[in-house]
Amino acid sequence: MRNFAEGEKMLRDGRRVLCFFACLFLLKPVMAQGEAGGGQSDGRGGNMNVWSVLDSGAKGDGKTDDTDAFQKALDSAGRNAVGGTVFVPAGTYLIARHLTIPKNVALEGIWKIPTAWTQYQGSTLLAVEGDGHPDGAPFITLGENSVVKGLTIYYPNQVGTNPPKTYPWTIASSGADNSSIIDVLLVNPYQAVDFGTHPAGRHYIRNLYGQPIYKGLYVDQCYDIGRVENVHFWPFWTCGKADKKGVEEFMALKGEPFIFGRTDWEYVFNTFSWGYNVGYHFIKTPSGVANGNFLGIGADATNRAVVIDDCAPYGLLITNGEFVSMIREEPTSIDVGISNTGVVQFQNCAFWGPASRIARIKGSGTVMFNSCNFNFWDKDKKQLPAIEASGGNLLVTSCNFDHTGRHITLNAGVASAIITGNRFAGKTQITNNSTGDVQIGLNVGTVKGKRQKPASQGGEREPSSLRQFLLKLLRK
Repeated sequence: MRNFAEGEKMLRDGRRVLCFFACLFLLKPVMAQGEAGGGQSDGRGGNMNVWSVLDSGAKGDGKTDDTDAFQKALDSAGRNAVGGTVFVPAGTYLIARHLTIPKNVALEGIWKIPTAWTQYQGSTLLAVEGDGHPDGAPFITLGENSVVKGLTIYYPNQVGTNPPKTYPWTIASSGADNSSIIDVLLVNPYQAVDFGTHPAGRHYIRNLYGQPIYKGLYVDQCYDIGRVENVHFWPFWTCGKADKKGVEEFMALKGEPFIFGRTDWEYVFNTFSWGYNVGYHFIKTPSGVANGNFLGIGADATNRAVVIDDCAPYGLLITNGEFVSMIREEPTSIDVGISNTGVVQFQNCAFWGPASRIARIKGSGTVMFNSCNFNFWDKDKKQLPAIEASGGNLLVTSCNFDHTGRHITLNAGVASAIITGNRFAGKTQITNNSTGDVQIGLNVGTVKGKRQKPASQGGEREPSSLRQFLLKLLRK
């Protein structure tokens, strides 16, 4: 029995030795890869493809210029065959110049969510370069497959006056695809994100908060689908601070948080802005115009919530939107310009607040409102309609006009219109001065909850063709 026990012990010891050497054999390629890439300890127990800015000499004291330390770590990760992550531990890092993130590299701080009021907390970068030079080098330039994640970026020298100090874009594309911004707070940038000056196909933005002062997100030259979700731009940095009221005045006069030029099916989900001149601006650039899917977007306290200079014939599909225009002169929620040739569709959207108009429509394109709720307009009692169309084609179906007064006016330039199945507070007031093909019917007006027979007035015409069609149905 003794010999048997000794033999069993020797067998167990032999197995342990074999397992030890097997582990060394398996770990050797990983260790060699880390040595080839120059990776350092990330302070989080991570793998060797993570570089810490502290290991490159960053101080994080808010006073020492850490630009070189950051760029050294980024370049080291960029030379790694498989890319890597440059980790920014909690601290305040003064970046006196600007940074370039190479291909396949992520610059990542500690935040796992979008934050607010976190300047000088978590992983904060202080941006100071470019005062007075809005066309200068961006603070951070993204390469192909590169990422900015988990950071707070703050401009400590920005002022609260109108006008404020001008700075270059905070984050911009270098012209490469698949650039991403995730879980980032841009406290007070003059210009936030530029994915338009250079192409930025398949860009991805998720959980971006901030108070852009002049321009927020600019998209153009996107020839493959870009994605934007959970973006919140609002005046948290200046709110309740008398010495910064000038910035809010500037935003209300000139600020534009979302600007879209040429983009081939932009997917935008859960975005919001408050306190800007224009909420969403669709423009025409030398590259073209936008088409896309916009779901759950909002713009509050604007002069014009949505401005459409032009768009693609495939359409802007705007669903579950919330739009409030209430500041400055003649606030109008939807403003479609004379140059528009495309299609705009508003589905299940809500419009409220003390606006002058809900929509002012020009151009030769087509605008549709379906299952929308219009709560208030004509705040100055100038007899302005909720919707005024002066060109193109208009479709208004299954909508609720929950305010008395003039509801819809069709001016002479309207080519065609369909206005059916709507509910109007008070007496239905649809004025048709168009010579185009217009169909109006199956609408109801209510006074104190009672249905009122719409009275023809102010040039209102209900075409005989629709009347005859309904009579034929009743006779069958």
